[in-house]
Amino acid sequence: MKKLLLASIVTFSLMMSAQKKYVLVIHGGAGTILKSNMTAEKENAYKAKLTEALKAGYAEIQKGNTSIDAVAASITIMEDSPLFNAGKGAVFTADGTNELDASIMYGKDKSAGAIAGVHTIKNPIKTAIAVMQKSEHVMLSGVGAEQFAKEQNLEIVDPKYFWTKDRWEGLQKLKQKEQSKTNKKVSQNTLPESYEIDQKFGTVGAVALDKSGNITAGTSTGGMTNKKYGRIGDAPIIGAGTYADSQVGISATGWGEYFIRATAARTIAAKMEYQNKDVRTAAQETIDEVEKMGGDGGLIALDKDGNIAMPFNTAGMYRGAITEKGEILIEIYK
Repeated sequence: MKKLLLASIVTFSLMMSAQKKYVLVIHGGAGTILKSNMTAEKENAYKAKLTEALKAGYAEIQKGNTSIDAVAASITIMEDSPLFNAGKGAVFTADGTNELDASIMYGKDKSAGAIAGVHTIKNPIKTAIAVMQKSEHVMLSGVGAEQFAKEQNLEIVDPKYFWTKDRWEGLQKLKQKEQSKTNKKVSQNTLPESYEIDQKFGTVGAVALDKSGNITAGTSTGGMTNKKYGRIGDAPIIGAGTYADSQVGISATGWGEYFIRATAARTIAAKMEYQNKDVRTAAQETIDEVEKMGGDGGLIALDKDGNIAMPFNTAGMYRGAITEKGEILIEIYK
């Protein structure tokens, strides 16, 4: 009888845990994130910043503001931190510059905005929102996006603002390795030598559900270390790295070429819409597809009922979520 009672209590507890309604989920990148390589100080710094980002977004929801406001608040916190590969902590291109991308999508009406390849915009996510709300376009790039940001009175900074010692040293290591290797032809299914060292993709993202039941997803990134030729990944591409509709919102992080080819974010929403799959199943199947193609990374998803999914196929992914009651979940490793 006692065993039966205990089993019932455990089952009820699991059910209650599963029924938690999350209103905000965030990520700070997926990749080779191992506890054995992490100092306690650095781990605490990541957890503290993820917590700060969750609380900032949650505060917007609690005030009755839109999910757009919540996503903006959370991502801005992470863009302003050198811990993540977005904004202040962006990685360097082969030319020694920082090229930033970001996107946003509002599920209620499927409006969207994105920018790519910018060098002077302090908070790319804010410009992506301005593109969505104040222009007739969806994506702007380069100097045009920067001109638009200036006209919207968004903060413009000297490119030196984005310089950080860790990211600069990461570029030098990759360049040294590149010089020591003979040139090899690479295909879309081969990881370029220049990416091998930098296997932590620190793209940031957030998906929020506001009190009106509307979902917004956003993503911001500095791309890949040592990238060339104005390379752009999945983060600013609607349907690849970011997507939201009335049912679900998704933000991805990882090897962007594969998320683009898999139209990863939209695929999750389509699986839910046309195959009636739940968010966890749809998200996991999509990550499995990316992996079968040869790609790695992860994603976050939040549906209209407050259910979340945070699958990834790497050693770790910085991730967190907060319930409507303010309960915070932070995880890093598998």
